[in-house]
Amino acid sequence: MSTAGRYSVVHVRRAWYVLCESADLRERPLKRSLFDVPLAVFRGAAGEPVVLVDRCAHRNVPISGGRVVHGEIECPYHGWRFDREGVCRSVPALVDDTGSAKARRVTRYHAVERQGLVWAWGDPENPPEGAEPYVIPHLADNRYGVVRYSASFDATLHATAENILDVPHTAFLHRGLFRGGDKRNVITAKLRRDARSVEADYIGEPRPSGLIGRLLAPQGGTVRHVDRFMLPSIAQVEYALGESSHVLITNLLTPVSDFVTSMFAIVSYRLPIGGKLVGRVLEPLARRIVQQDVEVLAEQTRNVKKFGGERFVSTDVDLLGAHMLRLLRHAERGETQEAGELGSVRLEV
Repeated sequence: MSTAGRYSVVHVRRAWYVLCESADLRERPLKRSLFDVPLAVFRGAAGEPVVLVDRCAHRNVPISGGRVVHGEIECPYHGWRFDREGVCRSVPALVDDTGSAKARRVTRYHAVERQGLVWAWGDPENPPEGAEPYVIPHLADNRYGVVRYSASFDATLHATAENILDVPHTAFLHRGLFRGGDKRNVITAKLRRDARSVEADYIGEPRPSGLIGRLLAPQGGTVRHVDRFMLPSIAQVEYALGESSHVLITNLLTPVSDFVTSMFAIVSYRLPIGGKLVGRVLEPLARRIVQQDVEVLAEQTRNVKKFGGERFVSTDVDLLGAHMLRLLRHAERGETQEAGELGSVRLEV
């Protein structure tokens, strides 16, 4: 399969996306973007997260540069204040108020706070109607340690997700840190999909070579490895070694703009011994791997733009990319796809 002269840019707006971690949202407003729309994020009077379009209704100045006063955001230019619904509640210089309330409103995005993250619904015109953000497994399980980190990629959401779930590149880009040893192994990947996800289940994979593999499974052995993509933007990697070791990496992706994607990663891990120590060592190694991915995706995007579009030639070992893009295209149009087995692929890792 090859594609040329186009981009894997997809807009699935009727979904929840992470804007920031709860700990980042303090006294000052935050500046964020979703689908290239500038947003101001702050806490309302009850401490709840509020997300408004970052454009004052008065003179178009970004309100994220202002301050929060009694749960309302104050524009830094003329002091107009907007509440959690985006309604202007104060025009300081105005004595006789006869203006239209509608003209003094900024657009509000639905927002919720869950599991230490602030989420926004991507379609301000259509409410979520009961839809809830993804629940990250194991965060409330005290048997698991947790590592969190974030990154920003100069790449489409699809390209970022494909990179996260792409096994073959790890032996080259991350050689020594993750895979890339002298011994190569032939394994089988079974592909499955349903209406909202697609996954690859790797059968009979030995513990990955490299420093991270030795940390997570020092005794070696065969691991259960599953890579999965879930709408709208969750790329998840899971490793298990028997009953004693389990690692789940949940990457929550947010389309900041067509070619910028932010990632909020949560690593939940259960290990037989040394869990806390492994966590302290794991975080800087994971950040190094992510930085390598950030750099190569930036190079990819620059080249794609330089040549006027994507030109991808795929083989059977490019397991999930095409299926993820198809899933996203269906969701963009409000359609669903059928569930089913997609067959098996043999690959060398």
